Amino acid sequence: MIRNFENKTAVLTGGGSGFGLECARIAARLKMNVVLIDVQQDALDKAEAEIKATGVKVFAKRVDVSNADQMEALARDVQAQFGAPHFVFNNAGVGSGGLIWENTVADWQWVMGVNVWGVVHGVRLFTPMMLDAAKKDPGYEGHIVNTASMAGLLTAPNMGVYNVSKHAVVALTETLYQDLKLVTDQVSASVLCPP
Repeated sequence: MIRNFENKTAVLTGGGSGFGLECARIAARLKMNVVLIDVQQDALDKAEAEIKATGVKVFAKRVDVSNADQMEALARDVQAQFGAPHFVFNNAGVGSGGLIWENTVADWQWVMGVNVWGVVHGVRLFTPMMLDAAKKDPGYEGHIVNTASMAGLLTAPNMGVYNVSKHAVVALTETLYQDLKLVTDQVSASVLCPP
């Protein structure tokens, strides 16, 4: 776990509102560099202005986390500007309700794209950077948080697509935690399951 946050870098998807924005506020209070990612430009602009006003370094970019090319470009930008991040919060998420057999292919693609592939891209792109930084610096500390939900632990009705996506995030993160334990004690992972 990170003990000293000042001048470290936090990457936050879904950073324009909700948990992502609140986490960005905390990162700014801790004097971290803040990378804000959101698909909604108006929310992103507002969040960027708020966090910049605290005096910390901010990089904001409109990114669809389900898009591999956009996420790869983001990872390159983060590496170029700040080096390996110390905190990655894969938080962007969307929901779809209704009876599970009535959800359309588009519903499944949208929810799985953001909720699962967004986390997959964040993990596959930033974890190697963090592990490389840990190899080069015995003082490096990194942590990845993936947002799931209580829907990743339970199976409420009329939330089938969302439930499936959040169960996947829980499984992915618990596996990531175990895999990281095999290779380092400098980088770890956890899953957030809010109600």
